[in-house]
Amino acid sequence: MTQTTTSQRPRYLIPVDFVRGALMGMAELVPGVSGGTVALVTGIYDELIKSANHVVQGVRALVTGPERGKRFGAELRSVNWWMVVPVLIGMATVVFTVAGVMHDFVANTPEHARGLFFGMVAASLIVPLQMAPARAKGRSPVWDWVIVAVAAVVAFVLTSFAGGQVVENPALPIVFIAAAVAICALVIPGVSGSFFLLAVGLYAPTLQAVDDRNFAYLGVFMLGAVVGLAAFVKLLHYLLNEHRRTTLLAMAGLMLGSLRALWPWQTIGAADGDGAGALLAPTEPILWPVLLAVLGAVIVLALLGVEKLLQRREAQPAGN
Repeated sequence: MTQTTTSQRPRYLIPVDFVRGALMGMAELVPGVSGGTVALVTGIYDELIKSANHVVQGVRALVTGPERGKRFGAELRSVNWWMVVPVLIGMATVVFTVAGVMHDFVANTPEHARGLFFGMVAASLIVPLQMAPARAKGRSPVWDWVIVAVAAVVAFVLTSFAGGQVVENPALPIVFIAAAVAICALVIPGVSGSFFLLAVGLYAPTLQAVDDRNFAYLGVFMLGAVVGLAAFVKLLHYLLNEHRRTTLLAMAGLMLGSLRALWPWQTIGAADGDGAGALLAPTEPILWPVLLAVLGAVIVLALLGVEKLLQRREAQPAGN
C-alpha cells in the first residue's frame, strides 16, 4: 500500500489517523482480532513498523554511543510523528474509555461479536496478499502455499489454547513478561494479543486494571510492552525489508488461522466466557451473526476501495 513520508504527510490526515488508532485499540480489546490486521487494512502498517524501528534505534544509539545525542536526534527526526502520535492517542482513548463496554459486548453477545469480526478479518485476507511483491522468477508457487498453510495451522492451534482460567492477583513480574509477549502479537497481523492474555489468564485482570486505573499494574504492563516491542520490532522491520513476500504470506496465513477464534458458534472456552471453545455447527442465533459477518466484510472492502481511489488520485499528474 502507498506510504507517505513524514515531510509529505498532509496534516488533514491527523483525525483520520486518530480514528485508525481508535480502531486498533478496539481490535486489541477483542480476543481474536489483531491490531496489526487493522493497521494493515487502514494502510499504515509499514509506516508504523518503520517509525517504531527508528525509535528503537534511537534509544539504542543513546545508550551505546558514539555520538549519542546526534544519532538519537537523527533517528527521532525520521519517525513519522504526525501519524504516530494521533494513532497512539486514538488507541489510548479507546482503551481507557470502552474497555468495559467491549468486554461486555464480547461476553454477553459472543456469537454477534465473533460474527462481526469474522467477516472483517476474512475480508482483510486480501490485504497482505496485495502488498506482497511479485513471486521471484523461478520460485515455485508451491512454496507460497506451504508458507500460508504452515502459518495458518500455527495460528489455528495457538488460538485453540486461549481458554485459560483467570489468574487472580497476578504477580507483577508475570504481568511484565506477559505484556512483552502480547505486544509482539499486537504488531503481527492475525495474532491477537488479547488471545495470548486469555491463554495465560491475564485478559480479565488487565481490563479490570484499566477500569480501576490500577497504575501500578498498568505501569508494569506498559514497561513490559516497551521492552517486548524494542526486542521484536527490529526483527520484523528486517523481515519486511529483506523477505517481504515470505513475511506477508506468513501474515496472511496467520490471519487465516486466526479465524478459528472468531467462528461465531463455539462452546464456552473460559470461566468468564471469553476464551476459545470447541467449534460447533451453526445454531441459534444464526441470522444476526451472519448479517454482522457480511457487514464486517463490507466495511473492510469499502475501506480498501476508498484507499484505492485515493491512491489513484494521488498518482494523477498535477492539473489533470
